[in-house]
Amino acid sequence: MPRAELLEQIYTIVDQIPEGRITTYGRIAAMTEGATPRMVGTAMRKLPTGHTLPWHRVISATRRVADHGGAARQLEKLREEGVVPDVKGRLPAHLMWP
Repeated sequence: MPRAELLEQIYTIVDQIPEGRITTYGRIAAMTEGATPRMVGTAMRKLPTGHTLPWHRVISATRRVADHGGAARQLEKLREEGVVPDVKGRLPAHLMWP
């Protein structure tokens, strides 16, 4: 499948994540026709300026925010939605989507 089509699938899935819920790079990849978790992460990093996708709701399989330049902003946005990590930095399993 061409890369542009996979990106479109990834972005369509991310756009469906409800407020106050989270999902992983791997879960999104599994919903596509051939993307890998790494491809999903790359797609999140390369979102165009001004996009409205809820990128902050996509986390690592460990239920932690991945270590990247936007991690503090991601945690801030999640907290605004009531998604708060535990003392070890893990986000609540019961908020996983789908």
